[in-house]
Amino acid sequence: MTSSRPRILQVGRLLPALESRLAARYDVHRLADESDPRAFLAARGAEFVGVATSARFGADRALIDALPHLQVISSFGVGLDAIDLDAARARDIAVGHTPDVLNDCVADTAFLLLMDAARQGSAADRFVRRGDWLRGTYPLATRVSGKKLGILGLGRIGRVIARRASGFDMDVRYHNRRPVSDVDYAYEPTLEGLAAWADFLVIASAGGAETRGLVSKEVLRALGPKGFLVNVSRGTVVDQDALVDALANRRIAGAGLDVFEDEPKVPEALFALDNVVLLPHIASGTHETREDMAQLVLDNLERFFKTGEVQASAL
Repeated sequence: MTSSRPRILQVGRLLPALESRLAARYDVHRLADESDPRAFLAARGAEFVGVATSARFGADRALIDALPHLQVISSFGVGLDAIDLDAARARDIAVGHTPDVLNDCVADTAFLLLMDAARQGSAADRFVRRGDWLRGTYPLATRVSGKKLGILGLGRIGRVIARRASGFDMDVRYHNRRPVSDVDYAYEPTLEGLAAWADFLVIASAGGAETRGLVSKEVLRALGPKGFLVNVSRGTVVDQDALVDALANRRIAGAGLDVFEDEPKVPEALFALDNVVLLPHIASGTHETREDMAQLVLDNLERFFKTGEVQASAL
């Protein structure tokens, strides 16, 4: 098939408005429409010069290898753990993603979860709806203002979370692979040390193999029975079995979770617990942010086909 427009392979479904705008500018084929995607790629993979995907679906080595003329990948999302960056780099394939435009909403969601876990807003709402208020008062919760906030991953989103904390007069420390030079927050050289210090431990790190299981049973033990965990990063960063056990046995006070190890599957053991708040990976899920992300997906492609470089590079 020939076309005067660049031929783009869409991996996974995207926002309907984004799909429409992609189709208006490019010759787009949705891989999800194929009953046998592997056979289709074997027969037609050479037609495509671009990939439009998302942080959820990514682009693994098998997909990249099946597209011999691939030049650019544009991903809806900031996470890169589902994209084989080494395979892209080896073939000089440009990779664009959508950083920065979602920082505020993800940071807002981190504090939504932190506040809800500590002050038990969702649990108290259920208390009222069940009619339990007629039979007694709701138990006391935990204050947020003036507490100690530990951040795992002081990157783009982590820095915004730290700024949000200033409005609650919180003391902030962080742990990264190495200290950050341009911030005043104290650096903790170990994650266990950060957890032992913190009242609230917020995960804002990248996902992927390097951070898998980083929040271990030992880290949760250090956080302790008065500490709260909040995760707006990737579910894989936490040892999920250890977290379920810690919540069920009150080894930590509570948690607020927007992400899980095997989404959309959530451990059923969490459903009956009132000390955990569960969200369906919606940290960036506002009309405004998703529109900005969609525009950046388009901008990355447009910039690449004009200049050979994406606007927001992941490499």
